[in-house]
Amino acid sequence: MDLFDDKKKDKKRGQGFNILSSDSNAGHGGYGAGTLNLNNVSPVFIDVEEGEAFVDMGALHARSSVEKGIKFLNEKDQVPNGKPYWLVWVTVDHVEGKPAYRGVAACELTVDREIRRGYKSLPEHVNNMDKSLKGRILVSQMDDKSKRILMDYLKNFNQEMWENSSDQLKEELTL
Repeated sequence: MDLFDDKKKDKKRGQGFNILSSDSNAGHGGYGAGTLNLNNVSPVFIDVEEGEAFVDMGALHARSSVEKGIKFLNEKDQVPNGKPYWLVWVTVDHVEGKPAYRGVAACELTVDREIRRGYKSLPEHVNNMDKSLKGRILVSQMDDKSKRILMDYLKNFNQEMWENSSDQLKEELTL
């Protein structure tokens, strides 16, 4: 891999979360009320083999660096040599007036770049994003290595948000 590839890789993989924003509909219920607000959700990818986590906002529209150029199939066994990833929807919000990781929901996917095929369950991805937005914690299906990577990433990104997060999140990610 040459220097150009490293720069290209760094450009595709962001390291930040969406910043907490004030709700423009705060309590009035007028135009735009009831719409889905994605301002506080960030997609965190866990590359299981590389042992790293990164944010790629393109995942909000299924256009992340992991997903680009891949035709996704509904059956995992149709991609037997797929590289394993977790896409974790992380919602940041205020809990008792303090910023915290409020919702965290993981989805499995695999990618085989050689055959340009992958596996993911689109309904699972959509439903888990919704659950994250609603403050649910769904990480029990993740393997221990991936949980550790996610926990370290969240802690290192912002220790205060980690400390303000629910005990359930901390317990489910702590091995």
